[in-house]
Amino acid sequence: MPAVDGDRFGTRAADYAHHRADFPAAAVDRLVGLGVGRSGQRLLDLGCGTGTLARQFAARGCVVTGLDVDGRMLGAAEALAAADGVEVAWHLASAEDTGLTDGSFDVASAAQCWHWFDGAAAAVEARRLLVPVGLLAITNFDWLPLPGSVSGETEALIQAHHPAWDLGGIRKPLPEAITQVEEAGFTVIETWVEDVDVPYLADSWRRRIGASAAIVNLGPAGAAAFERDLAALLAERFPGEALEAPHRVSVLVARAPG
Repeated sequence: MPAVDGDRFGTRAADYAHHRADFPAAAVDRLVGLGVGRSGQRLLDLGCGTGTLARQFAARGCVVTGLDVDGRMLGAAEALAAADGVEVAWHLASAEDTGLTDGSFDVASAAQCWHWFDGAAAAVEARRLLVPVGLLAITNFDWLPLPGSVSGETEALIQAHHPAWDLGGIRKPLPEAITQVEEAGFTVIETWVEDVDVPYLADSWRRRIGASAAIVNLGPAGAAAFERDLAALLAERFPGEALEAPHRVSVLVARAPG
């Protein structure tokens, strides 16, 4: 399991749900073009959190199950799905041991969560759950800490408050995931990386960062101190309500054996 206090993480589910930008629709379109998320598919979204990707796939006609280990995240996801008018089945379990039936899904996805899993075990479990030649999509949507950008300045502040946090920098999550899925018997059929600027209001950016594991794990007093410093940083370096935060999309699509 990841080095994150799951109990604390769930306490910020509402902010996480409402202030984190959705996975880009253009990237979802590209996934659909590769066979991931087509109407009628039985799709399992592993580590679904507040259902960002699960809800988008449900809106495109998939029969979606969203799975997460935190019931508060699932509660937030259920409320958002109801507001969106989409239907998703929610399942409380870990990605490594879902308790679901063999071969019961056409597609499995994992959005911005694979790094929290035991990736090797999650890949084996995904293979068990998929039909022959079923597809697995591992996606990431990270802020990109470019020097001088709001993402970069914010990350530097996170590291000042939380020196033990080790998920910063410009990460390359795909090579490790590729190794894990290939060792589980999958064949990689597509990978890509693209950078996008994501618009945020300053208040939403503060709340989005405050809901991240790096800050939640500081505890209430530490998080409050960080959030005061972030508000001051934004006022000084990025005045005004509108921000452009650089982000990076990275995607891996693999096929289970026949």
